[in-house]
Amino acid sequence: MANCKKLLEKARNSPQNLRFEEVCKLAECFGWTRQKQRGTSHAVFIHPSLGNTAGSLMNFQSKGGKAKAYQVRQLLDAIDGLNHG
Repeated sequence: MANCKKLLEKARNSPQNLRFEEVCKLAECFGWTRQKQRGTSHAVFIHPSLGNTAGSLMNFQSKGGKAKAYQVRQLLDAIDGLNHG
């Protein structure tokens, strides 16, 4: 979990500098599972315990090897919702 805490801190401090692989790992740290898919540059994650609520579905896309900052912020908002819910 130490790596998860470091990733979370990095995402909060600099969402525009998080690598695509890091945002995927961060989502997995907090319970999202990657859905199998083919032929797309997007990575789709679903959080099983959130049901059909906002934040249950996360969609990430790599741009030059980095995650898009707005998608990182969406994940951070969903993580905050988990911690307060």
